[in-house]
Amino acid sequence: MKKTYKIEVDCANCAMKMEEATKSVDGVKDAVVSFMTQKMNVEFEDGADEKAVMQAVVKACKVVEDDCEIYL
Repeated sequence: MKKTYKIEVDCANCAMKMEEATKSVDGVKDAVVSFMTQKMNVEFEDGADEKAVMQAVVKACKVVEDDCEIYL
């Protein structure tokens, strides 16, 4: 399953860090973070709990970019 989330991120480098952090979370098959569109596309592993995975994604992204926002 794929979902798109609206985000707020300040620069392209920060978006890249968020993308790498998201890809490292268990349950995420793939992720693309776009600074230009301020969107995050997440593809979940089969059977993954979307809400739990996204809570872990938010936590991981806050570690690399503490002022980012992900609107769930």
